[in-house]
Amino acid sequence: MTLDALRSKKGFTLIEIMVVIIIIGVLAAYIAPKVIGRADDAKVSQAKAQMEGIETALKMFKLDNGFYPTTEQGLQALVIKPESGRLPKNWKKGGYLDKAKVPTDPWGMEFVYLCPGVHGDFDIYSYGSDGVEGGEDYDQDLGNWDME
Repeated sequence: MTLDALRSKKGFTLIEIMVVIIIIGVLAAYIAPKVIGRADDAKVSQAKAQMEGIETALKMFKLDNGFYPTTEQGLQALVIKPESGRLPKNWKKGGYLDKAKVPTDPWGMEFVYLCPGVHGDFDIYSYGSDGVEGGEDYDQDLGNWDME
C-alpha cells in the first residue's frame, strides 16, 4: 500500500472528535434540565392523584357511616376498622382503599390528615419533597384544598 492509501484509511482526527464531544455537551446541557424537571412534576401530579383517591375513600366512608374518621383515627380508618373514638357501624369489609394500605406520598412520607379540617370537612396534605412544613417550588406543601 502506498503512503496516500494509508493516510486515507485513518480514523477521525483529534479536532473532529473534540467537535463532536462539544456538540454532545451543548445538547446535554440544553436537554438535561428539561428532562430532570419532569421527574419532580410527575411526583407532584402523583401526590395530587393519591390525595384525590384518599378523598374518594373518605367520602365513601362517610356515606356508609355518617361521619368522617377523626384525626386520631387517621387514614388508617380506611383500611382497618377503628376500635376507639366514634365507631363506624357500617364499615365496609376489606376497607375503602385498594391494596388494603394507606399510600405514602411520592417522597415516601405519610399524608397528614385533619378532621375537622382548617379548609373544609377534612384536610389531606403532603409536605412535599423536603418532608417539612412550608417551602417553595417542589418543597412546598400540597393540600387537597388547593388542587386544580
